[in-house]
Amino acid sequence: MSSPVYFTDLRAGHRENLYAQLLRLIDLAGIDRIIAGGDLTAIKLHFGEKGGHAYIRPTFVRRIVDRVRSLGGKPFLTDSCTLYPGERKEAVSALNCAIENGFAYAVVNAPLILCDGLRGHSAKRVAVPGKVLQSVDIGIEILEADSLIVLSHFKCHELTGFGGAIKNLGMGCSSREGKMEQHSTVAPQVTSKLCTACGVCLRACAHDAIAIADNGAVIDAGRCVGCGRCISICEVEAIRIQWNEETGQTMKKMAEYALGAVSGKQGKQLYVNFVTQVSPACDCYGHSDAPIVPDIGLLVSTDPVALDQACADLVNQARGLEQTALAAGHAPGEDKFRGVYPHIQWETTLEHAEKIGLGSRSYTLKPLQPLGKGW
Repeated sequence: MSSPVYFTDLRAGHRENLYAQLLRLIDLAGIDRIIAGGDLTAIKLHFGEKGGHAYIRPTFVRRIVDRVRSLGGKPFLTDSCTLYPGERKEAVSALNCAIENGFAYAVVNAPLILCDGLRGHSAKRVAVPGKVLQSVDIGIEILEADSLIVLSHFKCHELTGFGGAIKNLGMGCSSREGKMEQHSTVAPQVTSKLCTACGVCLRACAHDAIAIADNGAVIDAGRCVGCGRCISICEVEAIRIQWNEETGQTMKKMAEYALGAVSGKQGKQLYVNFVTQVSPACDCYGHSDAPIVPDIGLLVSTDPVALDQACADLVNQARGLEQTALAAGHAPGEDKFRGVYPHIQWETTLEHAEKIGLGSRSYTLKPLQPLGKGW
């Protein structure tokens, strides 16, 4: 069954600016049917990393927040802790980073709440009808929210080919244990030359999987359950994930995690993709490389699969930009994602998401009509 995807390019004028067009898009998609009075509404987005600049501008987020408030909802902005060591590995640093990137209450008119708690472990196992997994570990604040709005910066990604609504759901709404489950099949690894043998990880491990030896901490892979707590607790960053999962399996797991993230929210979801500054890599880096195609526009749907498919098609239909990370596929209609990452079968995410019932790859693109003569 074809799902409607509402679209506007970035043309704007005195009749209607881009903020107003965004509001018209979400109204056409039926936000008034999604948000009920009193709804605790999670607005999931990526707060960006320090040094990056391609993440969604807070002023656009403010318009969504205000629209939710006008419908009687109670919005909060949310993201999750990262699996890897860095600026956003726990809630205090992550929220400081978000505020420095412009997501302060005074700008966005909503509180910031990490969906997976202080250190990425506030989560609940949710059963899913997956082909790879039977349950997934989702941040508790996502599950307890009454409604969900997912705002995603659509771009390339070094592991999945592209990152959009499905990745924002599956990877972005999971706990640290969930991220471990998607990325790795083995225990974290200790870099002995960095380890100070302080014992903090040993005390933090709830499964007696860590011991202190002559060369520092040692992780017993047989006892390790993959919760990732030791990664977040190590201040010298001596413990790191082993990124060993095959990319196709990671994409399938991610789609199944996305299905778990929307558990219990039938008819209470809305997705907005910003196909702007289509950078060649994830927003988790401390830099944003030059976009590989011109800015395309804003797309909105209640179906995350149809939305991501439409965005991928529009990116591939665009002419690629020279002197960027795009090494091949510059002509309109050629594969831009393989032009950056030639060995990644990026369609796997969409194929698997459709197969497990997250949404439909079939869509009807509905361009926003100008108000009067021109914008």
